[in-house]
Amino acid sequence: MKTHFDELLDFPTVLNFKVMGLACDELPDLIIAELQKHTPGDYTTKITPSSKGTYLSVSIPVRVTSKEHIEKVYETLNAIEQVRYVL
Repeated sequence: MKTHFDELLDFPTVLNFKVMGLACDELPDLIIAELQKHTPGDYTTKITPSSKGTYLSVSIPVRVTSKEHIEKVYETLNAIEQVRYVL
């Protein structure tokens, strides 16, 4: 990835990731399980269903330590089968 996070942010910092995926009960748990692999910690999620109930939006604050760490979190979350977008 060619990102400029290191030019824009001071590390460590907390970023709020928004993950949008298929509406299934296990989506928040899948997201947290993947985050625990690279960034162990206690996570609090905010879950918002879409108007038709087809998708869930999961907002989760993550403490990141570098540009590479942010990129790894994006890659890890995008690899979850039920996930459609990571912002």
